[in-house]
Amino acid sequence: MTSSEPTPVASPKRSPTDADDYNASLCEALAVEHATIYGYGFVSALSPLSVNSLVVEALDQHRQRRDDVIAMLTARNVTPPVAAAGYQLPMQIGSAHDAARLAVRMESDGATAWRAVVEHADTADDRAFAATALTESAVMAARWNKVLGAWPITAAFPGGNE
Repeated sequence: MTSSEPTPVASPKRSPTDADDYNASLCEALAVEHATIYGYGFVSALSPLSVNSLVVEALDQHRQRRDDVIAMLTARNVTPPVAAAGYQLPMQIGSAHDAARLAVRMESDGATAWRAVVEHADTADDRAFAATALTESAVMAARWNKVLGAWPITAAFPGGNE
């Protein structure tokens, strides 16, 4: 029978697997944050004073994000991964130029990790947090690309390979 009343739309129920996928992507993003904070120690050591404020800003962002993610995982009764004692850098660095390239790489890796979190997020707040983290990583990568004089300074779709 037809009716003039709209058909109620059922909200999709998320399976435990969906929550597990989200938690796993959030743990992976946290692991990337840990590695990025470690990597910025090398960036800081090799960067000229002219970009010191950029290094400090990046470290502040990543440390705050790390702390926020640990709180989010704890609230979900998920044990957050701890930081390793050290990490293998994705490239050899020995100059300020290399340090800026490392910063771009770390921020790009962060954008990729946060894009995965956006894709698996199960609430609007979680999506907003992950989208903000993705955006901040993409903007920071662009700022480092500007330091390098690279062009284009940003990707059309940060965190992806489109």
